[in-house]
Amino acid sequence: MSNHYHVVLFVNQQQADGWDLLEVVSRWHRLCKGSALSQRFYRGESLDSAELARLSEVAKIWKTRLSDISWFMRYLNEFIARESNREDQCSGRFWEGRFKSQALLDEKALAACMAYVDLNPIRAKMAETPETSDHTSIKQRILSAKQAQQPTTLLPFVGNPKEAMPTGLPFRLEDYIELVDWSGRCLREDKRGAINEKLPPILDRLQIDPKQWTYLNRNFESRFKSLVGTGHSVRTACEQLGKRWVHGIRQCERLLSPHPAIP
Repeated sequence: MSNHYHVVLFVNQQQADGWDLLEVVSRWHRLCKGSALSQRFYRGESLDSAELARLSEVAKIWKTRLSDISWFMRYLNEFIARESNREDQCSGRFWEGRFKSQALLDEKALAACMAYVDLNPIRAKMAETPETSDHTSIKQRILSAKQAQQPTTLLPFVGNPKEAMPTGLPFRLEDYIELVDWSGRCLREDKRGAINEKLPPILDRLQIDPKQWTYLNRNFESRFKSLVGTGHSVRTACEQLGKRWVHGIRQCERLLSPHPAIP
């Protein structure tokens, strides 16, 4: 967007925990110069036991930072700020404040947030359709799908949830594209309030009411705070975090929790 951006992140902590010293140093050097010690190690030079122990201690800190969202945002925002200041030939502070984050606790929250982000240009009337919306993951996915592929730079869709499912988004790619396309049509002003009878099947599987889904596409960011998911998911997270309550849980119950069918 012209004055902000959204990004949906997946932190694969299990993969990060499995990195050895060389992997950590290699990844850190992609961001920073490292130290003279790490540069020697990366070039394959031998280190004595004391030097190796000292590098290992520093690498523990780097490893933590490489899987930390705050550090990810720090480096991403610094790069954007430097590029913008270079283009504008100016210096000084670029971002107004610290980023805001929301933890997506379940499939409903994940699907709603991803669609909200992908439909940002359509809500802002910067694009007519998902496939023409620049700088969005949905455009990348559609272009790759036409070649029967998935973008290598994005987390892939791996299908509906099942045991021993590979790492990826727990939806089918075609279902998600259909969902975003349908949602984008509902967001158009000439279609406001009109719900097409042919609903994407993913809404049925996620047990989300179409009218609530359309509301989420317009208001996801403003309706939820730190934790997003069904009421049960939020309460479980609160117990794990030692919280007695979290702001926005009523909205989670109203918009994301399944409701019993009325006979």
